[in-house]
Amino acid sequence: MSLPDIQEQLSDLKGVLAVARELGATTDLRTMLSRIQEAARSVMEADRASVFLYDAATDDLYSYVATGVNEIRFSATRGLAGAAVQARHAVNVPDAYADERFNRDVDQQTGYRTRNVLTLPLVGLDDKIVGVLQILNKKTGTFAEWDEQLGETLAAQAGAAIQRQMLLDEYAEKRKLEHDLDVARTIQQELIPSEPPRVTGFDIAGWNKPADRTGGDAFDFMRLDGERLAITIADATGHGIGPALVIAECRALLRATASTCDDPVEIITRVNDLLVEDLPGDRFVTCFFGLLDPDRASLRYCSGGQAPLFHFRAADDSVTELQASGMPLGLVPRMTCDRTDPINFEPGDMLVLVTDGFFEWMAASGEQFGTGRLVDLIRRHKDQPAADLIQTMYREVVRFGAGTEQADDLTAIVIKKTNGPADGSRTTD
Repeated sequence: MSLPDIQEQLSDLKGVLAVARELGATTDLRTMLSRIQEAARSVMEADRASVFLYDAATDDLYSYVATGVNEIRFSATRGLAGAAVQARHAVNVPDAYADERFNRDVDQQTGYRTRNVLTLPLVGLDDKIVGVLQILNKKTGTFAEWDEQLGETLAAQAGAAIQRQMLLDEYAEKRKLEHDLDVARTIQQELIPSEPPRVTGFDIAGWNKPADRTGGDAFDFMRLDGERLAITIADATGHGIGPALVIAECRALLRATASTCDDPVEIITRVNDLLVEDLPGDRFVTCFFGLLDPDRASLRYCSGGQAPLFHFRAADDSVTELQASGMPLGLVPRMTCDRTDPINFEPGDMLVLVTDGFFEWMAASGEQFGTGRLVDLIRRHKDQPAADLIQTMYREVVRFGAGTEQADDLTAIVIKKTNGPADGSRTTD
């Protein structure tokens, strides 16, 4: 080898080392890939270079950066890039159109004419494929053996740097998502009443425990004129951030509508029509909305898909499972709801509202807790305060599950008539 050749190779290696130093200092993936592309074109004296990243989930290669073209995605088993992934070594093709592995679709899409190609697999430190570096059209002829060796050196540096940055980006994205979820949870928890309402002659409590950091269940108490109280329990399909947003909208619509209307059926139907306009076809909300009048010890309600409702009567120690009066909200416009008789309370009577996370909790055997066990609990613990009864129900479903994880959001409201005085003093949970 002549001295000029040696000097040229040393210059090439210095160029690769300079790139390696730059990649170690780069913290943005797009910038890093652009630098790899530019370095490959410069060091290899080529016309174009493309970096294809590997998507392990789909076994695809896709171009995050490519000179002069938009993103391209194709199977990691196709073309010269796929051949380099499968072989895990450089694929040097002096005449692209003479090689049957060459995928001509890209040239046809871009109008570019590929003459020769050097394709190099990008491998991470754990020996996993990260992507492919493809270098097109050597300006001084075709890619020689030294080009392959130089390219493999560059590819080794690039593969490790890309893998490191992708892991850092993944970690940063996870941290950001966790922060966003924490913010969403804080907002959602602030929408849930922090203390039970004080209503003459009644002991009322509500409770919520989401399955994720944010949930698709909610309850709400809204004081109206006098001592009347609007009571809501709702359950959006699924659990997590999506249903949490749906529930927040549903709560806001119910509050706004209830401020101008005192008919539970009309309130539910109006809110349903508004949700139909906003929700996609696979989303809906089951919702109970009631108006409690403590002076009459009576509650008028409408239940859109939220059932069963457990009505305990102290006089005969009975529990009636009331069914929904209409469909879930958000499915069809102009929904019709049956008008139900008001629930009239005598001392000791209760209305117990729970979302399906309670009675659908499964034991390891696959058996559900069921409504029968809830009915039995209500009877056996009828003398407990409202908040204590909710905690008893929760402890029992957890005990029944015997170590199984909470799979759905849990929300409950207990409305209990007390023997409180009629002189205007108020009882509390």
